[in-house]
Amino acid sequence: MAVIGFAYIFLRNLFAVVMLSGMFSLTAAVLYVVMDAVDVAFTEAAVGAGIATVLGLATLGLIGVVNEKPSKRGFIGPFLVVLITGAVLINATLDMPDYGDPDAPIHHHVAPRYIEESGREVGVPNIVTSVLASYRGYDTLGEVTVIFTAACGVLVLLGRSRRRRPEGRMSGQDEGDRRTVAGDGEAAE
Repeated sequence: MAVIGFAYIFLRNLFAVVMLSGMFSLTAAVLYVVMDAVDVAFTEAAVGAGIATVLGLATLGLIGVVNEKPSKRGFIGPFLVVLITGAVLINATLDMPDYGDPDAPIHHHVAPRYIEESGREVGVPNIVTSVLASYRGYDTLGEVTVIFTAACGVLVLLGRSRRRRPEGRMSGQDEGDRRTVAGDGEAAE
């Protein structure tokens, strides 16, 4: 993931950036599977690698921009902002329990209750499904609503027709130079 992140810095081809974005999401999904967060991995793969990549490619197809010229600005300012933000985020993770620590608070309160009681309370044999559909049902409904609303917004933006030129106007000419040839050979505006 770090290699893909560094590749973003040097790429100027927007198609390659969209493809790398999909690769980053797939790599994150694999990481979530390794961390036993299969539901989050599925969402990341579907939304991050699937929908976001398709929308990125569709946007590139609509606007017709493939390459971007290198910026003349320096990269020191944005690099410092990213470096400071990364340092703050890493510092915030130092308070978290170690990965896989059996003494972590989550292993003493919520998780055992879900494992022991979800089958009896909800009636669904799959614990992940019972948590997402019952215990966190409103949260899941909210997430789905946000994703649906975002998708509708993107479709509305993509569905707008480009501004059409009025009849008789030819593209690529100045207002004073627009002329069409009338049927009898005279120039008309």
